[in-house]
Amino acid sequence: MFKESLLKGKRILVTGGGSGLGKEMASEYAELGAEVYICGRRQSVLDDTVSEVTNNGGKIKAYACDIRVSEAVNDMIETIWSDGGPLTGLVNNAAGNFISPTKDLSPKGFEAISNIVFRGSFYVTHACGTRWITDGVKGSVISILTTWIWNGSPFTVPSAMSKAGVNIMTKSLAAEWGHYGIRLNAIAPGPFPTKGAWERLSPGQDTDDESGSSGIPMGRNGEMQELRNLAVFLMADGCDYLTGQTIAIDGAAHLASGGNFYQGLHKLTDDDWDGIREMIRSTSDADKAKRSV
Repeated sequence: MFKESLLKGKRILVTGGGSGLGKEMASEYAELGAEVYICGRRQSVLDDTVSEVTNNGGKIKAYACDIRVSEAVNDMIETIWSDGGPLTGLVNNAAGNFISPTKDLSPKGFEAISNIVFRGSFYVTHACGTRWITDGVKGSVISILTTWIWNGSPFTVPSAMSKAGVNIMTKSLAAEWGHYGIRLNAIAPGPFPTKGAWERLSPGQDTDDESGSSGIPMGRNGEMQELRNLAVFLMADGCDYLTGQTIAIDGAAHLASGGNFYQGLHKLTDDDWDGIREMIRSTSDADKAKRSV
C-alpha cells in the first residue's frame, strides 16, 4: 500500500512496542524505512522483537523502561535524543487493562491501569514535546485509545477513564502546540485480537474466535494490517493539517452496539467472576515472572 521508503528519515518511539499492537506498528514503521525505538518493562520480549525486526532488515533499538516513573521516562528520552538526534514521532501504545466489576476493584487495581495509561502517556508526551519545542523540531504523536472514550465501558472503568483523559490531552495539546508544528492524533481500535489483551479482556477465548463479533456491522474482528496502515498514514508526511483527531477503526461497532463489554458481562454471577479473576491472575503472574528473568 505504501512506498518502501515512505518513512525514511523518521525516528519513532513506540511505547509497549515489544508485543501486541505496539509490535505490529513498530514493525511496519521499520519496514517502511524509519529508525524505530521501542520500550517496555520486559527486556526479553523487547529483545525478541528487536531480533525479528532486525532480521527483516529494519532499524530498531529497545529500552527497558517503566513509563509510570517520570524520571525513568526522562532518562530514556534523553538517551534516545543523544543517539542520533530528536525523535520525529511518538506512539503512546503502552497500556494495561482487565475486566472486573467496579465494586470489586481495589485502589491498587485502579492504579495499575491509570498509572500506565493516564500518567505514563503524559510523561512520555511531555518529555518529547518539551524537547521538540526547545529544539524547534516538528513532531507527531499518536495515542492508541478505544471507542469507550465516547460512551464509557462498564467493567473496564479504569481504562475508560484513563483513555478518555488521553483523548482530552490529544485535543488540548493539538491546540496548544500546533504553532510549534507538533501534531497530536489518536486511534481508537475495535477488536484486534492479541494474546495479552485477550487473556485479560476475554479470558478463555481464543484470539481466532470470531464469536464475539456479532455486534460488529462488518461481522469480523480487525486485521492487523488495517491498523498498521492507519498508524503509518497518521505518522507520514502529507497530512500535516490533520491534528487533534481520534479516529475509530472498529467496523462501526461502537455506533451499532456500543463497542464495550456490557452485553457479554452484565449477567455473570459472582462465581463466574471468581473464575475469570483466577485466569487473569495466572496471566499476570506469568508476566511478572518474565520481567524478573
